[in-house]
Amino acid sequence: MYITVVCPQCEDETDHEVLKEAPGDLLVRCTVCGSIYHIPVPKERLINVKAIVSMEKESLVGSVELLEDDVVSLWDNLVAECGDEAISVEVSSIEVGDRRVKQAKASEISALWTRVIEEVIVKASIHHGAKTIPLYQQCDGEEVFAVDEVYTFGDVRFRISHIKMRTGQLLRKEGWKTVAKKIKRIYGNKM
Repeated sequence: MYITVVCPQCEDETDHEVLKEAPGDLLVRCTVCGSIYHIPVPKERLINVKAIVSMEKESLVGSVELLEDDVVSLWDNLVAECGDEAISVEVSSIEVGDRRVKQAKASEISALWTRVIEEVIVKASIHHGAKTIPLYQQCDGEEVFAVDEVYTFGDVRFRISHIKMRTGQLLRKEGWKTVAKKIKRIYGNKM
């Protein structure tokens, strides 16, 4: 088992391997400098919260490790564990019992509905005269898109006229930009 605490040798918060547990006391080794020392058992308890991870066409059930007093909000970025894989996700819905809420304490959460943000599919509606061309492009979640810039999806080259954000906001001004993981849809004109 590993925990994150401040190492007295490194003078920074680092991961520590728990070597031995005793009532009220842990023997730990810093994974950075190798120092071994005793610390009191942390009062906060870690819990695993169920996470449904959406990967566009499929979903996986995994978990997110949180302290029981952590507060989770919509659009928070977390790491979900699905089997042996750790995946960066964004919270899209929080389930507490049979209700959906915008924010909740980890100990109250029944399930987190999330979506992968490392690799995302960016959707675009490109106008060409009276015709609209739907496009889909797989992108890194941190790839930047800007209004009035020129991009190519497949063999279609277009200029972005505006960007609809997942939060509902619309980016229309020249130069306004955002990252792929925050985009609901791009609108543009074929060149």
